[in-house]
Amino acid sequence: MDLTQIFKTPNPIIGVVHLLPLPTSALWGGSLKAVIDRAEQEATALASGGVDGIIVENFFDAPFPKDQVDPAVVSAMSLIVQRLQQMVMLPIGINVLRNDARSALAIATCTETQFIRVNVLTGVMATDQGLIEGKAHELLRYRRELGSEVKIFADVLVKHARPLSSPNLTVAVQDTIERGLADAVILSGWATGSPPTLEDLELATAAARGTPVFIGSGADWENIPTLMQAADGVIASTSLKRHGRREQPIDPIRVSRFVEATRRSVAEIELKATSPAPLPS
Repeated sequence: MDLTQIFKTPNPIIGVVHLLPLPTSALWGGSLKAVIDRAEQEATALASGGVDGIIVENFFDAPFPKDQVDPAVVSAMSLIVQRLQQMVMLPIGINVLRNDARSALAIATCTETQFIRVNVLTGVMATDQGLIEGKAHELLRYRRELGSEVKIFADVLVKHARPLSSPNLTVAVQDTIERGLADAVILSGWATGSPPTLEDLELATAAARGTPVFIGSGADWENIPTLMQAADGVIASTSLKRHGRREQPIDPIRVSRFVEATRRSVAEIELKATSPAPLPS
């Protein structure tokens, strides 16, 4: 997969719009307008800060169903995405939590957005929603039925979860790509706001054999120079919010600072890679 075809850059920075609680969720506030207004503000802040893409997800709908959301959630997310498309000229992805990849693909296909994020594409993970089984075969067949070109970005050993089998990262990455047919893989830390280690990113990148690898959580302007040494792109949210608190809205100043740090890091990595080796003394 060539990331430049979607993001106009081989090293995209993707910001996340965390939607306020949607209809039928436990914390639904009763006003879809309030949800839309907040989403528009956050998408605008991300775009003005210089990100290369956006993921829209129903983050505040916790507690989540494990594999199928209510139709009202699908309808609301579709409407919101269409509103955001009128405001920002950026590639948009969909993540329907906890693991409703089928609904995410349907939304993305009908709204003509570019990619989806799937928390569990292959394997079985023990989560706070119970056991979640990857359904790659169903998702890929559904994509074919829809005649869709939406790309699938899949988490490997996703955060807030533990694998039932031995957590061999190399095998998990290879299975996700070779058996799950993911277009890109995402590596996170153990929870929201927790980064993966450089060692794990290096293992994932080696196992991916050219398939793009994204940092999925915990990246900030301090650790991004290290993490980008072994990743193709980054998905960021918590560090972009006011005071770095996930319940706060996106802060465009923090977005700009993160984008600047990431692009500077990528440039330095590229320069180092192309610089001639020093002559032996």
